[in-house]
Amino acid sequence: QVLLVESGGGLVQAGGSLRLSCAASERTFSTYAMGWFRRAPGKEREFVAAISWNGGDTSYADSLKGRFTISRDNAKNTVYLQMNNLKPEDTAVYYCARDGRALGRPRGSDRSYDYWGQGTQVTVSS
Repeated sequence: QVLLVESGGGLVQAGGSLRLSCAASERTFSTYAMGWFRRAPGKEREFVAAISWNGGDTSYADSLKGRFTISRDNAKNTVYLQMNNLKPEDTAVYYCARDGRALGRPRGSDRSYDYWGQGTQVTVSS
């Protein structure tokens, strides 16, 4: 069983920044791509960003490029999401997830991911 624990969410004013972290329990973390998704109130879960197993390749939702940055530290079994210039429409629960395929490239479909964290709330006030 893989345990993913997100942290770093909170309340921030529009224009502010937050960095989310996702710590994984497994020692094979470094061999899997990881992704971030979010679910806003009343909306479907959507892709935010993903990163390959070695950090060499990343993928972003088009609408978030330039404001969000995904990274990982395999020595710490942790993936990060740096969020800058936050907007009220970024308000959502943010989830990290592990890709179901080892040594894969970052993917944007939530069906590609087999383990999910419990989520962390991000609220952006106007």
